[in-house]
Amino acid sequence: MSANASYGLEQARIQLPSIISNAHAGIASIITRHGKPYAAIVPIQDFQKSRAASDAASGLLALRGTGRGLWGANVGQTIAELRDEWGNA
Repeated sequence: MSANASYGLEQARIQLPSIISNAHAGIASIITRHGKPYAAIVPIQDFQKSRAASDAASGLLALRGTGRGLWGANVGQTIAELRDEWGNA
């Protein structure tokens, strides 16, 4: 992605076709409201990369490491005890 352009909300509304053409050419545009960043129009490739990264981060692998201490000090012993509990049911 090359340089970003910045537009006020009203200016962006008026120049939307130009902003869309810029996005197609690889230029992201920031839309501001009262001088603060409010939204972005980005090239579709950048959006797809961001979406893929977000999806990967929110999957099952995102849970990795969150069970620390859940099984006690001796994981093998805890699992064996749980197996015995189910075996006697």
